[in-house]
Formats: sequence, C-alpha cells, structure tokens
Amino acid sequence: MNMIQTLSAARHGLLLGLTACGLFLSSLAQAQEAFTLKGHGGPVKGISTQTDGTILTASFDNSVGIWTDGTPQWLEGHEAAVNAVVPVANDQVVSAGDDYSVRLWSPQNSTVRELGRHNAKVIRLATAPDGQSVASASWDRTVRIWPIDGASPVLIEGHDNTVSDVVFSPDGTRLYTSSADGTIRVWDAQTGAFLKRLVEHGFGINTLLVAPDESWLAYGAVDGGTRLVSLPEGVEIGDFTADRRPILAMAHSDKTNRIAIGDAQGYIMMIDSSTLRITDDFQATPAGPVWALAFSPDGQNIHAGGISDVVHSWPVGSLDGAEQMTGTTRAFMTDPDQMTNGERQFKRKCSICHTLEPDGKRRAGPSLYDLFGRAAGAIKDYPYSPTLATSDLIWTEETVDLLFDLGPDHYIPGSKMPMQRITGAQDRADLISFLQSATTPE
Repeated sequence: MNMIQTLSAARHGLLLGLTACGLFLSSLAQAQEAFTLKGHGGPVKGISTQTDGTILTASFDNSVGIWTDGTPQWLEGHEAAVNAVVPVANDQVVSAGDDYSVRLWSPQNSTVRELGRHNAKVIRLATAPDGQSVASASWDRTVRIWPIDGASPVLIEGHDNTVSDVVFSPDGTRLYTSSADGTIRVWDAQTGAFLKRLVEHGFGINTLLVAPDESWLAYGAVDGGTRLVSLPEGVEIGDFTADRRPILAMAHSDKTNRIAIGDAQGYIMMIDSSTLRITDDFQATPAGPVWALAFSPDGQNIHAGGISDVVHSWPVGSLDGAEQMTGTTRAFMTDPDQMTNGERQFKRKCSICHTLEPDGKRRAGPSLYDLFGRAAGAIKDYPYSPTLATSDLIWTEETVDLLFDLGPDHYIPGSKMPMQRITGAQDRADLISFLQSATTPE
C-alpha cells in the first residue's frame, strides 16, 4: 500500500536557500523576500498555496512536497511524474500526474486514497469553491469531477483533443476547460452537460484562469497568444501576445490585481487586471520553461517552478533586477562537445530520472550506482512497479543493451520506465561503457 513518508531533511541533505537576506517569518510565503525551496529531484511541474501560506509542489521526481516555513513533508506514492497538486477541504491535498491517477492525501494522519483514474496522464487540477470536490484535466480528452467523499465522479467529454486546463466558476456551478483543439468550453459542473463554446483560438490552448467575480477569462496558447475575454460573452478585451511561445502557466491574485504568465522561454509577464496593462516582463530563468506559477495568499510573492529542481519566489514589487532561477542545470542541456558519446547518451536519456551517486537523491528512478550485476528491483525503499519488484532480471551489458534496443515497454512491459530507445548499436555500446565506468564503486 502506498503511504505518506515524511523524510527528514538531514537524511536527504535538503537545503533551503534565501536569495535575498531576510529572517524567516511565520510563513515564507508571506515573507515578501526572495527565497528558494530546495529538495525535489526533478523539474517542478505544479505549485499551489494554502490559505496559511503553506506551499504545495508537484514534481517530475514522482513526489509532492508540502512546505511549511521552508521545511518539506514528502507525499510519496505516485508511480510517475506528478503534474498538479491542490488543497481541498479538511487540510487535505489532491495530486495527479503521468500515472493517470488522482489521489487524495490526508497528511495529518498519513493516509492516501485513490479517487480514481483517467485513461491517460492528468495535467491540471482545480478545486471547487467549497473544497469538497476537485476537477481533473487529462490527455484522454476528458475532465472528471471527483467528490472527495468518494462518490462517483462527473464525466465531462466532448473536446476533440487533449484537455489542458480546467477551472471552476466562482460559485462552483460551471466549469471552464481548455484544450489542444484550440477551444475553451463551458460545462455544467453538476451534470457535465455542455453549455457553450466560449473561445475558438485556432491553436492549442495550454492554460486559463477566471476572474474572482467572473467578469473575464484569461488564457495562454501554444502560439504565444495571451488574451483576456469578457464573460459571459467571450469578447476579446485584451491581447498581450509577445514574440515568445508557448504560454505554459498562469496565476492570479485578487489582492494585488496581478496576472502572472509563464512561457517556454523563461519569462514571467505581469499584467494589472484592473487596468489591463503590463507591469513587468521578467526573464525568470536563463534557459528552459516556466511550468508552474502561484501567488502567495497576500499576493506579495510569486512562486515559480520550471526545468530546475528548485522553487523560486520573488516579491512582486521588485522584479526589476531580481536574480534569475538557478540551482540545477539539467544534464541534458550540457554542451555536447564537452562530453563523450556515452556520457551524452546518459545525460539525454537517463539523467533526469536517475543519479549515479550511491545515495540516490530524490529522483523519479532509482540510483544507477553499482548497477552491473544488480538484480532489478533491488534498491531498498524505492517503490518499484510490481513488474520489476518480482523480476528475475539482472542488469548486465546484455540486458542494458536489450533495454534500449527494444525499449522498456517491450523488454519489461509493466514497468514505470518511460518509452525510449537508442537505435544505434554504437550509441548503446558507448552508453554501457560510460555506465560501467561511472557506476562501479571505487
């Protein structure tokens, strides 16, 4: 059974770094200083906040972090990357990700319950205003509304492509959804009935949000389109499209009337929703996307996650000249000319999930240290799939070669390894040679 494991900061060498001098206040989310949260072992895909300033994070490392005064409590149990996490009623948390599952966590008593599953990865979650249900947007082209009491979900279907985002109306009676089919649609949140097609953008829409008074809707699209439309009419009232694409994340604070917009080129644009003017356009990261954004409850800080393992937060009023997101340089972004072919294959195919160090750190996959001659499923405390946990497979030159020649889904079907192949025999040989050198104990 999957259980919540609260791991000590000392055990995993977790660090909290402040990027600006300042004392800890009762909550970092209220500190109005720049700070970072370090501890994840993969890109941060989702961020949300609770009313007391607690920060929730979802990561490619298969885990959820609950950060209180900079100290994480880890929720472990997902079998693939976690893309979204939101708070719900009774101090509980719902998360969802690439393993198709939607999970309800009760951190206070260390329990977890699966609300249900989609037929493809789940990308976004939205909490109903009363906190008693959560909506999930999935690549299976559906949305489902899950009551947290375990009642049957409401199924919403009708999009012609993957559903990318979902938002409740402020009164909880309607649901807004966006899709790669280029539309935003409105649904009855009680029955799932289709109400209207609000936007026809033409290109896929990645993210959306609705004003607290439901007077406007903002959305961001694959082609860089960043627009506001009036509600309920859907008439365009603002176009903030820049020469960057795609738009990946949005957040809004009703305390400061700010809309934050994150894109694939690392920028965070700020728009004043009361005047419809751009107030800041900050390059938050020197390379890579901004995947997740959330304001602190008071609206004074903007929290961001992206390709690095670190959550960064900046005061909204002092983005000019603020330090960019740092902390992790993804191995696959290293200059190819600085590596041997074997190392290059490892960094491009393996490094985001696996480490070479004996401690394993926090990653989506187990450490490859001392790999050759090791039985598959042998690392203590790593949550292997049943396929590998009960396998007789031994990692050798031959089995590693077959793994990448055939691909994990054919060689060891049922494992959690993502589908990928190395088709060139020399590339596989070079990877194996590198791993033999890099993973063998001294």
